[in-house]
Amino acid sequence: MQPLRGITVVSLEQAIAAPYASRQLADLGARVIKVERPGTGDFARSYDSRVRGMSSHFVWANRNKESVTLDFKDPRGLDVLHRLIEDADVFLQNLAPGAAARAGLGAQELRSRHPRLIVCDISGYGEPGPYAGRKAYDLMVQSESGLLSVTGTPDDMAKVGIPVSDIAAGMYAYSSILGALLERGRTGRGTHLDVSMLEATVEWMGFPLHYAFDGAEPPPRAGAAHATIYPYGPFTAGDGGVVMMAVQNEREWRGFCTGFLDRPELAGHPHYATNADRNTHREALGALIAARFAQLTSAEALGLLGAVPVACARVNSLAEVWDHPQLAARGRVHQVPTPAGPVPALAPPGSTGDAPRMEAVPALGEHTRAVLGELGLSEDAIDALVAEGVA
Repeated sequence: MQPLRGITVVSLEQAIAAPYASRQLADLGARVIKVERPGTGDFARSYDSRVRGMSSHFVWANRNKESVTLDFKDPRGLDVLHRLIEDADVFLQNLAPGAAARAGLGAQELRSRHPRLIVCDISGYGEPGPYAGRKAYDLMVQSESGLLSVTGTPDDMAKVGIPVSDIAAGMYAYSSILGALLERGRTGRGTHLDVSMLEATVEWMGFPLHYAFDGAEPPPRAGAAHATIYPYGPFTAGDGGVVMMAVQNEREWRGFCTGFLDRPELAGHPHYATNADRNTHREALGALIAARFAQLTSAEALGLLGAVPVACARVNSLAEVWDHPQLAARGRVHQVPTPAGPVPALAPPGSTGDAPRMEAVPALGEHTRAVLGELGLSEDAIDALVAEGVA
C-alpha cells in the first residue's frame, strides 16, 4: 500500500524526530527529499558506527529517502531550496529554535507564497511560550514531561532506553501531516503544524498525570514492575530465566492461584482479594510468587501461565528479537540497501499483505545532482555549486 505516491516532502531534518516522521511518510510512498549540510550532513550520521560503519540511528530513520546537500545560508543554496519547496506538498523541519524563520523558511512566509503547502515544525517546546527558544534533546524532554519521575527504581530514576520523546513527536508529526493532507483534499488549502516534543510526551503521560490528579500521590517508580497493578512484572525462574507476567483482573487472579501457584485458597485471602489489596501487600505476595517460580524452569513457568491463561513473556535480548519467531512467521524482517551493503530492517507496522517499500538508506548527497537537474540547473551550474560547497 503506497497511498502517498505523488506526494513530495522536503525535509530540513536532523537527529530523530523529523527523520522518523518523514520515514513514515516515505514508507507509505511519499517522495522524501532530505536536505543535509554539505560535507557533514545530518549529525545523526555520526552518532555511532555500529551498522557496517554507519550510524544505527541513521539507518533506522532514513530509508526510502533522497539525500540532497545544500547550504541554505548561502543565497544560492536558499534559492535552490525555495525552488524545491515550490513543487512540494509538505515542508518539514526540526532545526534549532528560530533557525528556519531566520532563513526565510518560517511557516507564515512559506504559506503566503505557497497556500497549498503543509508546513510542519517540530521543536522541543513549541511556540510561543517561555520555553520556545530552548534547545531540547530527548533526555531534556523526558525530564520536563515528568517521565523520569515515574521511570526507574525507588532509589534511582532512569531514562527510557529509546528516544521516546523524539519518537512521540515524530509520530504526532506524521499523523498530523496525514490529517492535513486529507483536509487539503477537501479545502485546497495547506496548514501550519506546530509539533512539540514536550506536548507529545505529556500526552503519553496521561495515566500517571491522572493517577496523581488533584494533589494525589504519584505512582511510585517500580523498576520493571507495574507501579499500581500486582502481580505485574518480572520474576526469575529456577534456571535463571526471567519471565514477565501480568494479572489484570480478579478472574485472572483466581486462575493464577489455582493453575500456577497451586494455592486456590489465596484467591479470597483478605490481603490479596482485589488488586488494591495485592498492591498494598505486594512484598509478602511477591515472596510467595517468587518461591513458586524458583521451583520451575522458565519454559515450565511460561507453559503454566499460558495455560491459565495469564499474559506472560520472555525477557528477550536484542539479538533474540532479530530472530523472534513471531516476526519471522509474519515476514517482518527485510533487507534494505545502504552505502555499505544490504542490512536487515523491519517492515512498517500495519501490514496490508502488499510488499512494503524498503528502498535504500541514502549516502550523503547521493541525489543532489539528479534533483537539482530536475529543477532545470545545468551541469555547469551544479558543478559550480558543488565546487564552492553550496551543494
